[in-house]
Amino acid sequence: MSYNDLFIRACRGERVDRLPVWYMRQAGRYDPDYRKIKENYSLLEICKQPELAAEVTMMPVKKLGVDAAILYSDIMNPVASIGIDFDIVGGVGPVIHNPIRTAEDIAKLTPIDVEGDLSHVLETIRILDRELEVPLITFAGAPFTIASYLIEGRPSKSYIKTKTMMYSEPKLWFSLMDKLGDMAIAYLRAHMAAGGKAFQLFDSWVGALAPRDFATYVLPTIERIFGELSDLPQPKIYFPGVASGELLPTLGKVKADIIGLDWRVSIAEGRRRLGGEFGVQGNLDPYLLTAPTAVIQEHAKAIIDEGIKEPKYVFNLGHGLFPEAPLDKLRELTDYVHDYSARAISALGREQEEVAHG
Repeated sequence: MSYNDLFIRACRGERVDRLPVWYMRQAGRYDPDYRKIKENYSLLEICKQPELAAEVTMMPVKKLGVDAAILYSDIMNPVASIGIDFDIVGGVGPVIHNPIRTAEDIAKLTPIDVEGDLSHVLETIRILDRELEVPLITFAGAPFTIASYLIEGRPSKSYIKTKTMMYSEPKLWFSLMDKLGDMAIAYLRAHMAAGGKAFQLFDSWVGALAPRDFATYVLPTIERIFGELSDLPQPKIYFPGVASGELLPTLGKVKADIIGLDWRVSIAEGRRRLGGEFGVQGNLDPYLLTAPTAVIQEHAKAIIDEGIKEPKYVFNLGHGLFPEAPLDKLRELTDYVHDYSARAISALGREQEEVAHG
């Protein structure tokens, strides 16, 4: 089987005969085989075993036929290297044993040592670079999202401690943003050197901020991360997470290729808000996977019809897969996106030729 570079070509705005598709959190608990592995190993234990992490990364490529793999990892993985003691607790998420609250806490954070502390992640990437027949996407957590865990001590719905530091102690906040930005830059650069073919910066919870606050307290660090990685040839994706549609007009100077959209804003409206500066990725509501197949396909068709109107479009969900997502529905959706988008792109091409020739 030849290498499938459809995802890379779409990210670059090159012509594609059908849309590429991958899913955020596509290696996860919806898969019965993955659940069996999780009976014996925690997420962090899997990550520390490169052969096993690579196997889990490849599962959805083999089972679903997606056009890209995403590294099996967690956005919290690199924070151990800078001095954060944490666990990922079932039913809760990241729990921080030494939360960041003071200037002294931030001063204790050390520069990331990717080669020393995270060599297992790099080895997983090297294995996948040898074995995959689709591009490997790697990722990092964006500074606001990571900071929200470090400051709150665990997942939060209000982000009250995070916002209190941001508004009341801005010098402290920006010193933390600087350190987390440095961490993301070093981590992602090492990923690309090890064989990553693209990366995504996940900012899952930054939609909790008003556009003005995002532009003031977060966006400068996002711009710096992508600016400092702009020399890399690999495609770069920024996903500003859920409920982030109001933030899209602020992203014009971010040196990313693709912006991920959640399901609350249409592809057409997302492009409008982005000012035509970026390709887009998304954005089926993941919970539609509980619906009948005909309903899933109806919604996917509407997204595809908007997506193919301009180049640089990648089909995905508007957020990550959830444990109850049916495997067969995902497989059907992947096949539908491939089949319908091929027909729709061909029909669009014929229409454009007819217009060009009068």
